[in-house]
Amino acid sequence: MASDMNDYFNKKKSEGGGFDKKPSGGSGGGNIPQMPKIDFNFGGSKAGIAYFLVAIVLILVLAKPFTIIQEGERGILSTNGKYSDQALLPGLHFIIPVIQKVYVVDTKVRIINYASSIEAGTGSTTSGIGVKPAITVLDKRGLPVSIELTVQYRLNAQFAAQTISNWGFSWEDKIINPVVRDVVRNIVGKYDAELLPQMRNTIATEIDTGIRDSVTGLENAPADLQSVQLREIVLPPKVKEQIENVQIAKQQVQRAEQEVQRAEQEALRRAAESRGIAEKARIEAQGLADAVTIEADAKAKANHLISKSLTPDLLKLEQIQVQGKFNEALRDNKDAKIFLTPGGSTPNIWVDMKDAKQRTSTAAAE
Repeated sequence: MASDMNDYFNKKKSEGGGFDKKPSGGSGGGNIPQMPKIDFNFGGSKAGIAYFLVAIVLILVLAKPFTIIQEGERGILSTNGKYSDQALLPGLHFIIPVIQKVYVVDTKVRIINYASSIEAGTGSTTSGIGVKPAITVLDKRGLPVSIELTVQYRLNAQFAAQTISNWGFSWEDKIINPVVRDVVRNIVGKYDAELLPQMRNTIATEIDTGIRDSVTGLENAPADLQSVQLREIVLPPKVKEQIENVQIAKQQVQRAEQEVQRAEQEALRRAAESRGIAEKARIEAQGLADAVTIEADAKAKANHLISKSLTPDLLKLEQIQVQGKFNEALRDNKDAKIFLTPGGSTPNIWVDMKDAKQRTSTAAAE
């Protein structure tokens, strides 16, 4: 078969010097058909050019050799399945279709609410807000306690590519959630359930510090922790009832102490009032005594002075004068009386008896 073909081509070469570009006009009809020419001008029509451009655009759209990263996002560039070390910043980026692919990750602040089972629902995440069941912890004595938290965090944009490469796109469930639960259990488990409400501020600070240190201590600091808020400490019913009873007893003690303080204050007030009254009476009595003493001293001094001034001659002279006045009154009033003092040391006293009242008074005195 191969020899027959060689003979055929050799014959044609000798006859025509090669293959003809056009079929011969003879009846041989044995010439090889010519390859058809392709018209890249699409027949020279404008419609053909438009079709060509549309095809190019369609290919670009389907292949999508570019991507746009929005603000608050980062792009993880994968080339043949290998992630780039640097994340793509917001903006337009061109890629090689099929070979390269961009995964967009969110770097905005996200929230996880650890709430009760009723609030938790399915635990889905909507608009950056996730809800998970409250953290159940055993206290120092083994009593169950539920802790409700709100954790705010964000993906560290600087190391976003390394985080996705090391932890995958479910990095939150591998980093944030396990760390939060582990830290809360370790801290709350150190206390008795009855002390948790009193130690609320201290426990909240310890939980915030523990979670922050654990997350930022990981390689490349995958997450930036914004805040940790302790919202509620749900105690067992028996513990809650015991705490309420203790609080009621404390309130009763406080009321009793207040009553005692009021009674003491009232007693102090009354004692002070009594002391004031007694002091006032003492001062008044002292004043009266002092007045009497002063008056007595004055009278004593006066009597002393008078006694010194009364001589026998002076008394005799005074007695003579009184006797003289009595004698003169006796001329006009026969009822006049004279009283002689015992011993005759003082002048005699006489009384005019004309006045009826004076006369009655004198008769009563007799």
